[in-house]
Amino acid sequence: MVEVNNVSKRYGSKAVIDHVSVSIPKGKITSFIGPNGAGKSTLLSMISRLITKDEGEILIDGQNVNQAKSKELAKKVAILKQTNHLNLRLTIRELVSFGRFPYSQGKLTREDWKHVDEAIRYMELEEIQNKYIDQLSGGQRQRAFIAMVIAQDTEYVLLDEPLNNLDMKHSVQIMKVLRRLTNELGKTVVIVIHDINFASCYSDYIVALKDGKVAKEGTVDEMMERSVLRDIYEIDMKIETVNNEKICVYFK
Repeated sequence: MVEVNNVSKRYGSKAVIDHVSVSIPKGKITSFIGPNGAGKSTLLSMISRLITKDEGEILIDGQNVNQAKSKELAKKVAILKQTNHLNLRLTIRELVSFGRFPYSQGKLTREDWKHVDEAIRYMELEEIQNKYIDQLSGGQRQRAFIAMVIAQDTEYVLLDEPLNNLDMKHSVQIMKVLRRLTNELGKTVVIVIHDINFASCYSDYIVALKDGKVAKEGTVDEMMERSVLRDIYEIDMKIETVNNEKICVYFK
């Protein structure tokens, strides 16, 4: 379980995260939703220790992340940020192998390559695994980076807008992969996501942030309510049930 207790982050006089407390259930998919500038990505980065917090504490399985050794934390938590820049010319396979660095320190074993192969197969990249990253479309690059995170084989997987640059087919593919990671392997997945309907169809738990605070949190059924979403996004939405899934209609 991830426990965020009274955490704040300020840039100058602006509180990007303002005394936030939230518990993220283990072995589930939790989605962070909310308008732009709500603090979703900042909170995700603080959980992984990419960004330092100003106040409060963050615990993962009871351990304070600030007191964890970097090497051990990298075996427990993997994060993929929204933008990823590489100055090295790497193939997909080489990039995915970077996910094994916390274990191999660059000297990959047969077991490490097994994880690399599995991650490439999970993301359906086998046929292009020897292509260079700079030869790929935006969607192919995104899938390659997610494969690298999968190869890291951590208990906690944090993804900041993983559906960026992806078409509908590959967006669904990635959400199905994340569902498999939780259902089959017991991973805890936390994602920042803008598409409410993907959050509804694939999440177990949803946390809505607004103005740096938790506006509302709960199960999909609790969150996919007209009044709840109106308070978060300040527009009126209609909720339809399709194949037992709650779908938000917000484009009319």
